[in-house]
Amino acid sequence: MNEPRKRPDAEGRRQAIDISDFVYAATGARVRRLTMPDGSHWFPAVDVCKELGHSNSRKALADHVPDDHRETLETVTGGYGLSIPAGRGWRRDLNLISLQGLILLVNACTKPACMPFKLWVAEVIETVQREGSYTLEKAEVQPAEPGAPVAYAMPEQVAEAIVRLEAHNLRLDEELAKGQRESIELQKATLAVQQAMVRAMERIADRLDGLPLPRPLPGADPVVPPTTEALLADWRQRLSVTADVWAVAVVIAPVLAEKGELREPLESIAARTGLSVHRVNECLRLLRKHACIRSRGGTEDGAPVYVLNQG
Repeated sequence: MNEPRKRPDAEGRRQAIDISDFVYAATGARVRRLTMPDGSHWFPAVDVCKELGHSNSRKALADHVPDDHRETLETVTGGYGLSIPAGRGWRRDLNLISLQGLILLVNACTKPACMPFKLWVAEVIETVQREGSYTLEKAEVQPAEPGAPVAYAMPEQVAEAIVRLEAHNLRLDEELAKGQRESIELQKATLAVQQAMVRAMERIADRLDGLPLPRPLPGADPVVPPTTEALLADWRQRLSVTADVWAVAVVIAPVLAEKGELREPLESIAARTGLSVHRVNECLRLLRKHACIRSRGGTEDGAPVYVLNQG
């Protein structure tokens, strides 16, 4: 039969059943726990209620746990001169229940997984009524050293509950791992499709940039250059403008509206916008992709040349 781990409390007493194993057999979960200097254990009521399926923790406490076995975190820790544990989950007004309160909530639970533990509790009570006490059997394995604590055999119902719940958790872990692997594969496939679409759009943009600008027909009205405001309004409709793209757009739109082309080094635009040269280049590339501007080669000193993309 399985042997429980044994840990001493603050006064040196040995627990016949390790508290973690005991609570796990009762609730099917490793719930948070505070152990006080006198060896008493307190548990967040919301954690226990969640694991046992009590949807309304306040009602569950009011119906099944007496006042003596529930307190706020501030009251419990303050009684021992301790500070509130660190972490967002530990609030001063957090409701805690004692180990007896936890057992009362388990007895009130209707989940089939709690039945072996509840049967063992009933067996303990019946044995105490019949014989006046209940004693765990000592394990067959004797202590390795003289004076070592005596090991006790874990009750069969508790051991079976732990084994069954551990197996259930293993199955859930396997299902979770499988779901995570499938999700990763789906993300990879989606990313590959997105990258292919981006490359296709870049190729289309590059080909469009190589096409000559249409010339006005003889006798046709000359093309009226757009104003800066009209350019920016048009660009806002063409793409989702981020703060960085908008900063670049505000700098280059007046130049394009006035001169019809932009011959400014990237370093100059970066200095005026406060962005890096790399980020400026990415913003200009985005404006190209959405047909706001088009590339017309470069100047002798290497600065790119952009013009408005007008049909």
